[in-house]
Amino acid sequence: MSTPIEQQIVNLLKQGDKKAITLLYENYSDTLFGVISKVITDPDLAQDVLQETFIKVWKKAKTYDAKKAKLFTWLYRIAYNTAIDKIRSVSNKQSKEIQIENSNVYKLTGNSLNQDVIDIQTHLKTIDVKYQIVINALFFEGMTQQEASDELNIPLGTIKSRLKIGLRELKKIYDPELKSNE
Repeated sequence: MSTPIEQQIVNLLKQGDKKAITLLYENYSDTLFGVISKVITDPDLAQDVLQETFIKVWKKAKTYDAKKAKLFTWLYRIAYNTAIDKIRSVSNKQSKEIQIENSNVYKLTGNSLNQDVIDIQTHLKTIDVKYQIVINALFFEGMTQQEASDELNIPLGTIKSRLKIGLRELKKIYDPELKSNE
Protein backbone atom coordinates (compact mmCIF):
# COMPACT_ATOMS: atom_id res chain seq x y z
CA MET A 1 0.00 0.00 0.00
CA SER A 2 1.52 3.35 -0.97
CA THR A 3 1.59 6.35 1.33
CA PRO A 4 -0.28 9.55 0.46
CA ILE A 5 3.01 11.34 -0.34
CA GLU A 6 4.05 8.50 -2.69
CA GLN A 7 0.69 8.69 -4.44
CA GLN A 8 1.01 12.47 -4.75
CA ILE A 9 4.52 12.15 -6.22
CA VAL A 10 3.40 9.47 -8.69
CA ASN A 11 0.46 11.58 -9.81
CA LEU A 12 2.66 14.65 -10.28
CA LEU A 13 5.26 12.60 -12.19
CA LYS A 14 2.61 11.18 -14.52
CA GLN A 15 1.33 14.71 -15.18
CA GLY A 16 4.85 15.98 -15.88
CA ASP A 17 4.60 18.44 -12.98
CA LYS A 18 8.03 19.62 -11.81
CA LYS A 19 6.80 19.73 -8.18
CA ALA A 20 7.30 15.96 -8.28
CA ILE A 21 11.08 16.36 -8.45
CA THR A 22 11.06 18.69 -5.43
CA LEU A 23 8.98 16.22 -3.45
CA LEU A 24 11.15 13.32 -4.59
CA TYR A 25 14.28 15.17 -3.55
CA GLU A 26 12.85 16.15 -0.15
CA ASN A 27 11.63 12.63 0.60
CA TYR A 28 14.17 10.35 -1.05
CA SER A 29 17.47 12.14 -1.75
CA ASP A 30 19.17 11.18 1.53
CA THR A 31 18.23 7.53 1.18
CA LEU A 32 19.17 7.37 -2.49
CA PHE A 33 22.47 9.11 -1.75
CA GLY A 34 23.10 6.35 0.81
CA VAL A 35 22.39 3.69 -1.82
CA ILE A 36 24.73 5.39 -4.30
CA SER A 37 27.43 5.88 -1.63
CA LYS A 38 27.55 2.11 -1.06
CA VAL A 39 28.66 1.75 -4.69
CA ILE A 40 30.64 5.00 -5.17
CA THR A 41 32.91 6.15 -2.34
CA ASP A 42 33.82 9.53 -3.84
CA PRO A 43 31.19 11.91 -2.38
CA ASP A 44 31.38 14.38 -5.29
CA LEU A 45 30.92 11.62 -7.85
CA ALA A 46 28.10 10.15 -5.74
CA GLN A 47 26.40 13.56 -5.75
CA ASP A 48 26.70 13.68 -9.55
CA VAL A 49 25.14 10.23 -9.77
CA LEU A 50 22.30 11.36 -7.49
CA GLN A 51 21.62 14.23 -9.87
CA GLU A 52 21.77 11.88 -12.87
CA THR A 53 19.33 9.60 -11.04
CA PHE A 54 16.77 12.38 -10.64
CA ILE A 55 17.17 13.32 -14.30
CA LYS A 56 16.54 9.69 -15.31
CA VAL A 57 13.54 9.50 -12.96
CA TRP A 58 12.09 12.61 -14.57
CA LYS A 59 12.67 11.31 -18.10
CA LYS A 60 11.27 7.84 -17.27
CA ALA A 61 8.39 9.10 -15.09
CA LYS A 62 5.68 8.05 -17.51
CA THR A 63 7.02 4.48 -17.57
CA TYR A 64 6.61 3.95 -13.81
CA ASP A 65 4.04 1.24 -13.08
CA ALA A 66 2.85 1.00 -9.47
CA LYS A 67 1.64 -2.55 -10.17
CA LYS A 68 5.19 -3.70 -10.87
CA ALA A 69 7.09 -1.98 -8.05
CA LYS A 70 6.70 0.43 -5.17
CA LEU A 71 7.96 3.93 -5.88
CA PHE A 72 11.01 3.51 -3.64
CA THR A 73 11.93 0.20 -5.28
CA TRP A 74 11.77 1.85 -8.70
CA LEU A 75 13.87 4.81 -7.49
CA TYR A 76 16.33 2.44 -5.79
CA ARG A 77 16.87 0.47 -9.01
CA ILE A 78 17.45 3.60 -11.05
CA ALA A 79 19.92 5.00 -8.47
CA TYR A 80 21.77 1.70 -8.08
CA ASN A 81 22.01 1.06 -11.83
CA THR A 82 23.13 4.64 -12.48
CA ALA A 83 25.88 4.21 -9.86
CA ILE A 84 27.02 0.92 -11.41
CA ASP A 85 27.01 2.50 -14.87
CA LYS A 86 29.12 5.40 -13.58
CA ILE A 87 31.67 3.03 -12.02
CA ARG A 88 31.91 1.12 -15.31
CA SER A 89 32.24 4.34 -17.28
CA VAL A 90 34.99 5.68 -15.01
CA SER A 91 36.92 2.40 -15.03
CA ASN A 92 36.57 2.13 -18.83
CA LYS A 93 37.95 5.64 -19.27
CA GLN A 94 40.86 4.91 -16.93
CA SER A 95 41.73 1.65 -18.68
CA LYS A 96 41.63 3.36 -22.09
CA GLU A 97 43.82 6.30 -21.09
CA ILE A 98 47.15 6.25 -22.82
CA GLN A 99 50.11 6.64 -20.53
CA ILE A 100 52.04 9.00 -22.79
CA GLU A 101 54.89 9.57 -20.35
CA ASN A 102 55.53 5.81 -20.27
CA SER A 103 55.47 5.38 -24.04
CA ASN A 104 57.84 6.37 -26.79
CA VAL A 105 55.17 5.84 -29.46
CA TYR A 106 53.75 9.33 -29.04
CA LYS A 107 56.99 11.28 -28.75
CA LEU A 108 56.71 13.39 -31.87
CA THR A 109 59.20 15.82 -33.20
CA GLY A 110 58.27 19.08 -34.89
CA ASN A 111 59.22 17.54 -38.25
CA SER A 112 56.81 14.63 -37.87
CA LEU A 113 53.71 16.80 -37.40
CA ASN A 114 51.68 17.48 -40.51
CA GLN A 115 51.61 21.27 -40.55
CA ASP A 116 48.56 21.25 -42.87
CA VAL A 117 46.30 19.64 -40.28
CA ILE A 118 47.67 21.02 -37.04
CA ASP A 119 45.11 23.83 -37.20
CA ILE A 120 42.15 21.44 -37.13
CA GLN A 121 40.42 23.26 -34.27
CA THR A 122 40.51 26.48 -36.29
CA HIS A 123 38.97 24.73 -39.28
CA LEU A 124 36.49 22.94 -37.04
CA LYS A 125 34.97 26.33 -36.23
CA THR A 126 34.07 26.79 -39.89
CA ILE A 127 31.59 23.89 -39.98
CA ASP A 128 28.04 23.82 -38.57
CA VAL A 129 27.89 23.97 -34.75
CA LYS A 130 25.96 20.70 -34.44
CA TYR A 131 28.88 18.89 -36.08
CA GLN A 132 31.47 20.83 -34.04
CA ILE A 133 29.86 19.72 -30.78
CA VAL A 134 29.95 16.03 -31.73
CA ILE A 135 33.51 16.12 -33.09
CA ASN A 136 34.72 18.01 -30.00
CA ALA A 137 33.10 15.48 -27.67
CA LEU A 138 34.50 12.47 -29.53
CA PHE A 139 37.97 13.65 -30.51
CA PHE A 140 38.97 16.37 -28.07
CA GLU A 141 37.10 15.26 -24.93
CA GLY A 142 37.75 11.56 -25.54
CA MET A 143 34.15 10.38 -25.20
CA THR A 144 32.83 7.26 -26.82
CA GLN A 145 29.85 7.68 -29.14
CA GLN A 146 27.55 6.30 -26.41
CA GLU A 147 29.00 8.66 -23.79
CA ALA A 148 28.57 11.61 -26.16
CA SER A 149 24.98 10.52 -26.80
CA ASP A 150 24.27 10.40 -23.06
CA GLU A 151 26.15 13.58 -22.20
CA LEU A 152 24.76 15.68 -25.04
CA ASN A 153 21.29 14.11 -24.82
CA ILE A 154 21.39 13.31 -28.54
CA PRO A 155 20.31 9.90 -29.91
CA LEU A 156 23.22 7.59 -30.75
CA GLY A 157 22.21 7.39 -34.42
CA THR A 158 22.25 11.18 -34.66
CA ILE A 159 25.73 11.26 -33.07
CA LYS A 160 26.97 8.83 -35.73
CA SER A 161 25.36 10.79 -38.56
CA ARG A 162 26.71 14.12 -37.36
CA LEU A 163 30.17 12.62 -36.96
CA LYS A 164 30.12 11.28 -40.51
CA ILE A 165 28.85 14.56 -42.00
CA GLY A 166 31.20 16.67 -39.85
CA LEU A 167 34.22 14.63 -40.89
CA ARG A 168 33.14 14.89 -44.53
CA GLU A 169 32.97 18.69 -44.16
CA LEU A 170 36.44 18.79 -42.59
CA LYS A 171 37.79 16.54 -45.33
CA LYS A 172 36.62 19.08 -47.92
CA ILE A 173 38.76 21.70 -46.17
CA TYR A 174 41.87 19.51 -46.19
CA ASP A 175 41.38 17.92 -49.59
CA PRO A 176 40.77 20.70 -52.14
CA GLU A 177 40.11 18.12 -54.89
CA LEU A 178 36.91 17.10 -53.09
CA LYS A 179 35.59 20.64 -53.32
CA SER A 180 36.16 20.82 -57.03
CA ASN A 181 34.51 17.42 -57.64
CA GLU A 182 31.19 18.52 -56.11
